[in-house]
Amino acid sequence: MKTYIAFLRGINVSGKNKVPMAELKELLVDQELKEVKTYIQSGNVLFKSEWDNTKELEKLLSAAILDHFKFNIPVIVKTVEQVKEILNQNPFKTDDENLQKQNYFVLLNNWPIQDDIEKLTLEAYANEEFLVTNNCVYLKCNVGYGKAKLNNNLIERKLNVLATTRNYRTMNKMLALSN
Repeated sequence: MKTYIAFLRGINVSGKNKVPMAELKELLVDQELKEVKTYIQSGNVLFKSEWDNTKELEKLLSAAILDHFKFNIPVIVKTVEQVKEILNQNPFKTDDENLQKQNYFVLLNNWPIQDDIEKLTLEAYANEEFLVTNNCVYLKCNVGYGKAKLNNNLIERKLNVLATTRNYRTMNKMLALSN
């Protein structure tokens, strides 16, 4: 049985797409997922499954949420190993807690095409640094994500993929929960 982390996009934001975590947990247990744990209201779920395919798990979770809550929520599922790799490859890695707060991870559901990556890489955004990889855009927001021009929606448009963004603390917490 493998351990996975699911990141739901766009739930419990400004009163829209309300998904109570206890109800989500129960729904996922009903989908035969094991040891389901949620973390904060933004849709972070740790679980175990016999399934071996993250794309099929994404479809399962999205379909269950649509059926139960009646709205479509994109879901990105990563293995614990993939999350470790994303954290280890962070080009903005630091031990300084104040600087860690500037680190964001834009998780991509599919690999963007190389042309789109190259076009985005040529762009510059004031007070922001970024690196695009096949499964994540590493984002350092020197004045905070709330003021970032290169946000989740813009990255989705520029790279033609679905994405969801998490901060450094959440990514590390999900990894810690997996142990």
